[in-house]
Amino acid sequence: MSETQQIIAQLQPFLQQAWEKAGFETMTSVQTTAIPLIIEGKDVVGESPTGTGKTLAYLLPVLNKIDPKMQNTQAVILASSQELVMQILSEIQKWGEGSGIKSASLIGGANLKRQIDKLKKSPHIIVGTPGRTNELIKQKKLKMHKVHTVVLDEGDQLLTPEHNETVKSIVKSTLADQRQLLLFSATLPEIVEKSIKRLAKDPEIINVKKDETIDAAKVEHIYFLSEQRDKIKILEKIARLDGTKSLVFIKDIPNLIIATEKLKFKDIHVGQLHSELNKQDRQRYLNKFRDGISEMLLVTDIAARGLDIKGVTHVVHFDFPREQDQYVHRSGRTGRFGAKGTVISIVNEREERDMKKYCKALNITPVQKEFYGGKIVDPE
Repeated sequence: MSETQQIIAQLQPFLQQAWEKAGFETMTSVQTTAIPLIIEGKDVVGESPTGTGKTLAYLLPVLNKIDPKMQNTQAVILASSQELVMQILSEIQKWGEGSGIKSASLIGGANLKRQIDKLKKSPHIIVGTPGRTNELIKQKKLKMHKVHTVVLDEGDQLLTPEHNETVKSIVKSTLADQRQLLLFSATLPEIVEKSIKRLAKDPEIINVKKDETIDAAKVEHIYFLSEQRDKIKILEKIARLDGTKSLVFIKDIPNLIIATEKLKFKDIHVGQLHSELNKQDRQRYLNKFRDGISEMLLVTDIAARGLDIKGVTHVVHFDFPREQDQYVHRSGRTGRFGAKGTVISIVNEREERDMKKYCKALNITPVQKEFYGGKIVDPE
């Protein structure tokens, strides 16, 4: 019996069926390490790169522990963005099929009364953003006395100075002796690690630097040298490439909006994702991109956190990231689970130096390219 089969055999029948239906062969490193520890009841802090299956690493054992016959909330999963909340919710629905487990989402900006109505139906699992979840706990609408598991997804975003106190308050609203705390993140800065160690009971720390079950060799890293003002011309050419699905990272919202307008003027219709859009527009742009109606989505780093979009062929660093971790984070959106992918950096001379430094540390060789006749070629 393989390690994966042994772990699956410990889970409830509905999860075993869901695993079979999903058709996965083997678990990823973070899953095989974390799941047994969580089943054992330990507090777990897991760091592992984007695209290595962190959601399932906590979701399978969390679902496994829910008692659907009890009419109480038993697990609370916190996430930093609305998109991530909705994505986790759809995973719960998929993996909890036929189990009788009810779940609900609580997000800021949505109708409060409707969310209170959801809570009246006694969902077993709540997935929410910190602000709204805390607000409903304070109003005594979300009762935490039977909650045995709290999960911080993308924990490095949740334990920032902005959310730290709110998250602590949510965790502490559960009973200390029955609480299991789980944190998962692609990066684990020291400040976050210290913070979680104060909240958790003797947590097991898992660090997966690179997942051996996922082949990174299929991702190529290329770059174009450009003056800042000419970057948009290169982006336009990338947008006109056939059969692509590109995620483009831009550092802030004003620049993102300008780039979108310039591309629209050239008759290229692209989606956009940033925090100033309303929920409906964000969803509309995301769906169009997911369904392949628009082939390019312009995003800020915050908006793209934790997003799982299948089949992204190109990740474009339009504004080059300030930190190496960010480069890894963004680049991990393509070439997931063994698919081919291309990471394109559009850099000026200063950014080229940074890129070469990051790539050297990551053991990647970026190759310079040019456009000729609408195709990507090697420089003459």
